[in-house]
Amino acid sequence: MKILLIGANGTVGQAVKANLAARHTIVSVGRNSGDYQADLAQPASLEALMERVGKVDAIVSAAGNVHFGPLSQMTAEQFNIGLQDKLLGQVQLALLAQRYLNDGGSVTLTSGILSTEPIRYGANATAVNAGIEGFVAAAAIELPRGLRINAVSATVLTESLPTYGPYFAGFESVPAARVAMAYQRSVEGGQTGQVYRVQ
Repeated sequence: MKILLIGANGTVGQAVKANLAARHTIVSVGRNSGDYQADLAQPASLEALMERVGKVDAIVSAAGNVHFGPLSQMTAEQFNIGLQDKLLGQVQLALLAQRYLNDGGSVTLTSGILSTEPIRYGANATAVNAGIEGFVAAAAIELPRGLRINAVSATVLTESLPTYGPYFAGFESVPAARVAMAYQRSVEGGQTGQVYRVQ
């Protein structure tokens, strides 16, 4: 399969690439690295990316920014970071996928454990992740040509504990390589409308 991997240079993206590259052709995309560059928060950037890459068998998004901070100080602009980047950016990918995926192809998006397990300072992430999971459930029943869509929702990564550990008090971490197996299930399996939870 020819797989378009967004966020290929991130912690999860690198693990997904390591998992899938032995069996598939990976086209890597990052904001400033990879075979191609694109910005999830810029719809025109994603459209241009798909035009350049052309037809693929799978699209995997292992990217997306959200804002962490106290609700009492959060501005609409800060909340909008997650909406424009992680939520609408991934939705845009899925919408474009209808034109650029080969028959029977798949889209795999990234949500996160905060969709169901809110934490302090994570209101933006909870809203965004829940939105992604709702979109996946609804899109799965409408996609044409046997196309599939799923999401991967992981807890905090072991590799990310130095940065995000203080936010996730009492959460058990998982290594990125284990999370990558959920992306493998989505790409190589047959299910659609699923949220693969790695906790």
